[in-house]
Amino acid sequence: MSKSPLGRLEKVDLRTYWEREDTDFTPWLYKDENIALLGEAIEMELEVQEQEASVGPFRADILCRNTSDNNFVVIENQLERTDHSHLGQLLTYAAGLDAVTLVWVVERFTEEHRAVLDWLNRITEEGFHFFGIEVELWRIGDSAPAPKFNLAAKPNDWSKTVREAAVAPGDLTKSGRLKMDFWETFGDFLTAERSSFRPPKARNWTWVSWGLGRSYFQMAASVNVRDKRTAVWLNLGGPDVEAHYRLLRNQCEEIEAALGFPLEWEKGVKERKLIVRRSGDTTDRSQWPEQHRWLYETMLKFEQLFRPMIRDLDATEWTEEGENL
Repeated sequence: MSKSPLGRLEKVDLRTYWEREDTDFTPWLYKDENIALLGEAIEMELEVQEQEASVGPFRADILCRNTSDNNFVVIENQLERTDHSHLGQLLTYAAGLDAVTLVWVVERFTEEHRAVLDWLNRITEEGFHFFGIEVELWRIGDSAPAPKFNLAAKPNDWSKTVREAAVAPGDLTKSGRLKMDFWETFGDFLTAERSSFRPPKARNWTWVSWGLGRSYFQMAASVNVRDKRTAVWLNLGGPDVEAHYRLLRNQCEEIEAALGFPLEWEKGVKERKLIVRRSGDTTDRSQWPEQHRWLYETMLKFEQLFRPMIRDLDATEWTEEGENL
């Protein structure tokens, strides 16, 4: 059977599609489906907060939140080669908006400005992230042009981890080593499953989290070495936490039926949690594959059920009348 001839990729001049940064490219990138493409490039799930966000007399191109931790992400666009002016603007916006992630989207990076971002990633504390992104347009024949985001600079978390270990030497506790190994092997499990969940960093943390497409909502997985159990939960926070919690609580029966198991509905001072726990000896490494499988399958159920639900939650729909929860 004869095969159709292959097409040839052709690079398209950015200005043929986006004539101006402010009136063409920024409004295009601001759309949810396009900011998602950028999020994939930097491995973050982004929720757009504001276009042309005010910072004193200046305006940042796009302000987002990283849905996994609710921290601000500032995006500065430049459809040309990098320059000092835009670098200064990016740092000014980050300081004024208290952002911890800075994304500079350009046509082309000079080696000098790429080196600046690498230097910033090297000298700043963990938690601050500087990304350099080069945007391209490609098409095949007469097809519509397709955008492509290429990483030109990114945080070097491994270097930071090594440096921090050198600053604060000392062996991990037995519990800390177990948790670090647990998350490292869980990350290997997620990779082997080709999961859409980003593998967690190997840290001696009790819990790790993922975004669910909306600020102040995260899904977390935990390993408790002392009490020998694992857990998955939906975490709610933010100014409308009580209303969002009550709206979900009113659907308790439907939610638990869809998940196939009961939840613990916990109310903290500032946050609310919908939790499912499972007992098992987390110090026994031979049980980890089974525990990893349970965490993964439970996380899938949480994401499939709660992601569309929380997207549609409207705090104004809740009233205190008739509530007794």
